[in-house]
Amino acid sequence: MNRLHPLSAVTLALQRGVTGLSIPLFLVGVGSSIFDIDIDLLFVLSPLGLVAGIGYGIVYYYRFTYEITSSTFDVTSGVFSRRSREIPYRRVQNVDVAQGIVQRILGLAVVSIETAGGGETEATLNFVSEDEAERLRSEIRRRTAAIDDGTTGEAGRSTTADASDAPGVDELTSADRPRDEGGPVLLFELELKELLVYALTSFRWGAAVFPVAILLFLQGADSGSGLVPAFVLLAAQPLGGPEAIDGAAVGPLLVLIGVTILQWVGATYVSSALYTIANYHGFRLGRAGEDFVYERGLIQRYSGSIPAEKVQSVTVTENPLQRLVGYAGLWVETAGYGPDVGSASQSAVPLAESDRIYRFAENITGVETPAFRRPPTLARRRYLVRYSLLACVIVVAALGLTRVSTVDRWYLSVVAFVVVPPAAHLKYVNLGYFVGEDHLVIKSGFWKRRTTVVPYYRIQTVSTQRSIFQRRLGLASLAVDTASSRTFAWGTPSIDDIHLETAREVHCTGRERLQSALRERVQSDDIGLSVDFT
Repeated sequence: MNRLHPLSAVTLALQRGVTGLSIPLFLVGVGSSIFDIDIDLLFVLSPLGLVAGIGYGIVYYYRFTYEITSSTFDVTSGVFSRRSREIPYRRVQNVDVAQGIVQRILGLAVVSIETAGGGETEATLNFVSEDEAERLRSEIRRRTAAIDDGTTGEAGRSTTADASDAPGVDELTSADRPRDEGGPVLLFELELKELLVYALTSFRWGAAVFPVAILLFLQGADSGSGLVPAFVLLAAQPLGGPEAIDGAAVGPLLVLIGVTILQWVGATYVSSALYTIANYHGFRLGRAGEDFVYERGLIQRYSGSIPAEKVQSVTVTENPLQRLVGYAGLWVETAGYGPDVGSASQSAVPLAESDRIYRFAENITGVETPAFRRPPTLARRRYLVRYSLLACVIVVAALGLTRVSTVDRWYLSVVAFVVVPPAAHLKYVNLGYFVGEDHLVIKSGFWKRRTTVVPYYRIQTVSTQRSIFQRRLGLASLAVDTASSRTFAWGTPSIDDIHLETAREVHCTGRERLQSALRERVQSDDIGLSVDFT
């Protein structure tokens, strides 16, 4: 049995000690405001809590053990309640290694083991040495591959070689590719130019928390009201904003709200760009056997593996800015928890030229170049009506503002109707689907266009869905679900607004080809995915 690094005991002791110290402070503080509790108890309980917390952390360290066995990775933990976990190698999705700045200085790492079907990390080793982290990752990956070879035979062992000779894969062989000395084959490395383009063309709403935190920090600035920082008021005043919040009319307040939203969006964009640079700096994608391996991060360094046989679908993502400059990204979906976004989504290539990305998607899945079919033109008329109704809501809202504010140019909101036809057209032209021999390809979205390749043998369910409006028009949507947790991140891929007869035809075709694909896989024992990049 193995233990964590000795510095882990120090870390646990400090963390638990601080927790033990803070609990009496909180309880006595709250209790003294309700009951007649002597505040001097803090001088007795706080040291006791500190000692108890430190003792608990040290005991937890000695009670935490892990071991690599022939078929499972075993973890035992717990002080008062013991917990033993046996993680079969067959269920392991990812083995990820993370290092912060302090951990990199001390030569430590956090190892996370994620399994199929789980909504959270199955086991976390916090902390082990860098050498031990690499040993665990390599050993678990090797044993996982050995189990797969034992069940798939020679056909499974020759999958990579066969995939490299498949039509559509460039002549560049593994021997010709850059290779780290003694490490995996290097497939892709994010260059500085690509990193900057990625940072400038991506927008992460999660980064909005940073300007909000700054705003709360500056809340006490001299603003005349104590509620809004002075720089926010100063920025709105040239446009008719109030000098102070107290006693301000509705019109100036609306101007202030509008300017504040613009400032917040701008600050979020900058925060998003900085986060992207810090998160994806030094991104490298490699190949080790049948696995993709990656590393990335400037401040917090991440590295991990993506088993090719666990990939459920492959998605090419593009937003309007990225399409304008000819770039796209590629994501893969695995059957359980993924480290990137708290779901099964994992960035395989953050950003590269679109032609290269689409060629990679074709090579990794073996899908033929899709000839997309669009929904009927009736769908475009549906979008036209939908967006016209939304424009009506905007006009009515603007008219309502005239009743409660000094704004009187509500008629300017009629410009929303000018946007309706191009919006409906862009919605329509960015929809498409392709029913191939071995894959179903679905394209949708304008602001975040996604082209998803789903092998038939990965399909779990295919369901036909019809809203009340679709039933009136004889349309339907076809939802294609896999074993990943994608539903919580992007939503289930679906073919939207096609004729009901077409939906039923695709439904039956998908079911038939699913059965054929499963029979072929049973006979060939092929994982169905290549791990080559061009």
